Amino acid sequence: MNVPRHVFEQTVASLFAPVVPFLEGDEVTEIMINGHEEIYVEKRGRLYLTGSGFASEHALMSALRNLSQFVGRELNTRQPILEARLPDGSRVEAIIPPAAPSGPVVCIRRFRRNQLTLNRLVDLGAFSRDTADLLLAILARKDNVLVAGGSGSGKTSLLNALASLAPDDERVVVLEDSQELQVGLPHVVQLEAQPVDLRGRGGVTIRQLLRATLRMRPDRIVIGEIRGGEALDLIQAMTSGHRGCLSTVHATVPLDTLSRLETMALMSDVEVPLNVLRAQIASAIDTIVQVSRRSDGSRCVTHVTEVQGYDQQSGYRVSHLFERSAELVRGE
Repeated sequence: MNVPRHVFEQTVASLFAPVVPFLEGDEVTEIMINGHEEIYVEKRGRLYLTGSGFASEHALMSALRNLSQFVGRELNTRQPILEARLPDGSRVEAIIPPAAPSGPVVCIRRFRRNQLTLNRLVDLGAFSRDTADLLLAILARKDNVLVAGGSGSGKTSLLNALASLAPDDERVVVLEDSQELQVGLPHVVQLEAQPVDLRGRGGVTIRQLLRATLRMRPDRIVIGEIRGGEALDLIQAMTSGHRGCLSTVHATVPLDTLSRLETMALMSDVEVPLNVLRAQIASAIDTIVQVSRRSDGSRCVTHVTEVQGYDQQSGYRVSHLFERSAELVRGE
C-alpha cells in the first residue's frame, strides 16, 4: 500500500498523539505502552512513568490498526504481533489481545538523530581514551568484531560508532532486520530483510541478503544482529577472506558470545561437526567487545577480548586486552 509520506506522518501524529511529545529530541530512547492508560519512557537508561495515556483501549487499537495498514502488515486475533516503523524511523513492536490479555502492549524504540561517536562515548564514560585507541587499532587492522551484551546495553550504538570508523575508500554493506544503523561513510550500501506479505510470499531473510552481499564486492560487512542460521554463513565468509566484519550478539560474557554463535550456526541447514565448527569460529572471530548496562542506567564496555584459538581439551582460548572490574560495573 503506497501512502504519501505526509499522510502517514499526519495520521501518526493524530492517532499516536499521547506519545508524540516523547518522539521529539534524543532524550527518550524507549516508549513503553502497557494498556491504554499506562505509558513509561526510558531516559538515560532509567524508566519513568508518564502522566500520558490513550483515551481508551479502542483509541490505542485504532492507532495500531492504522499503522498496520500503512506498513502493509496484518494485525488481528490470528496475527496479534505487529512489527513496524514510524515515519521518523522509530521501531514499533506491538502485541494485542488475546496474546496480551490485559490490553495492547507496545514498545517504541527510538533512534538518535545524531549517532554517538567514539569520542562522545568516551565523554559519556562508556570507556577510557586508552580503550578507544585500542578499538581504533582493532578496526584499522580489519579484525572481525562481535559486539556482545544484553538487551538495552548499547550494542547497536557501539556497533554504529565502530562501523563509522572504516576508511572512506571502503565499500561497507550493512544488513539489518529493521534499518537502525546510520554509518557516516561515503560508500555505504544498506540492505533490509523483508517479512512475507499477507499471503505468505516475498520474504527476504538476513541469510539471503548475506549470501547476495558476498557477490557485491564488500570491503566490510556489517550485520545489525546475528539471530540464527546466518551465523554459519558469516563465519564461513570470515574464514574465506572477508575481513573487517562487524555484528552484535546477545550474550553476557565473552565466552558465552562464542557459545551463542555456536548455537545459532547449528540452526542452519548445513551439518557441521561441533569441533570443526568451534575451530572455524575461533579462526573467524578476532575480537569480542562486551558491553553492559550499569545500575545507574549508563552503558559501558566491560571487556575487549582477543580470540586466540580453540583446542578440544581446553576449549576456546581468549585473552582480555581490556577488562573493567565488576565493582565498577555494579557500582555508581
